[in-house]
Formats: sequence, C-alpha cells, structure tokens
Amino acid sequence: MSESSNKGVSRFSMEIVVALLTGAFGVAVCFGSREAGMGWTDMGPDAGYFPFYIGLLIILGSLANLVSAFVKHRGSGAIFVETERFKAVLTFFLPLLAFAAVSTFLGLYIGTALYIAGAMTLQGKYKWWFGLPAGIAVSALFFVIFEIGFKVPLLKGPVEAWFGIY
Repeated sequence: MSESSNKGVSRFSMEIVVALLTGAFGVAVCFGSREAGMGWTDMGPDAGYFPFYIGLLIILGSLANLVSAFVKHRGSGAIFVETERFKAVLTFFLPLLAFAAVSTFLGLYIGTALYIAGAMTLQGKYKWWFGLPAGIAVSALFFVIFEIGFKVPLLKGPVEAWFGIY
C-alpha cells in the first residue's frame, strides 16, 4: 500500500489490495474444490463442482476490479483514509487482534476478560480496579450462558484446565 507521509492511504492502493485479496480467495476456493472433485458422476455433480465455478466467478470479479482500479483511480490522488483516522481504526483493530491471539493460547474466557479489562482501562480511561472485575464478570457470564445454559463448549486454555473446567 502506498502511503503519502501527510495525507494517508490512497484509494488506488486499497483497490489493488482488495482485488488481489479477493482474487486469492477465489483461487483458494478453486483449489479446495478440486480436492472435493469438480466433475460429474452418475449421481450428478461432485461436491466441488459448484464451488469451483463460484471461485472462478470470484476471480473474474477480482480481475474486473483490478482493471477498474487502474482505469478509474490510477493517478487520481484520491485518499481512501487519512492517516489520523487510520490510527484511530488501529486503536480498535490491534487490541482485537491481540484478543484473537491470546484466546488461541489461553482460551476464550481468559481472552475475553483481558480484552474487556484492557479496553475499559486503556481506551475507556476507567481505573483498573473497575475494568478488571468487569472483564472477569463478563467472562463468567459468558461461561454461565454458553457452558451451562446452552451446553456449548467454547475454546478453553490452560487456566481452565488448572481449575478443572473442561
């Protein structure tokens, strides 16, 4: 992504990145459908027949968006997002990314408690002695609702194993 130092990320670069990402998704769909079989059998189409053609449509749409970006936005100087607004978006996106990473290793309940406590303390400017109990309470409420009420087990980590919750 090209970024000018004082303006922000250009619309042209974002158009290119999105077209390439959706194209890569279409290629992944096509390759995945090949493994499931994309031909016809005596009983009709294989499991990968329709996904393969959907993947081709996604690739075709991505190519059309790529060409459109070069025709409409190349050299226009249009700004997709200003730097300051992009920083504001990152202040919410990066903690969410950290939540996903922590939840993968420590479990969803610990990740939720830390995310709520961190968001309240760092972004909401609450005192830690208010944010931490709120995070723990939300996590405990999720446990009661999902594990006990709905009987739906969520991702658990080593802390839950230590408490014997599995």
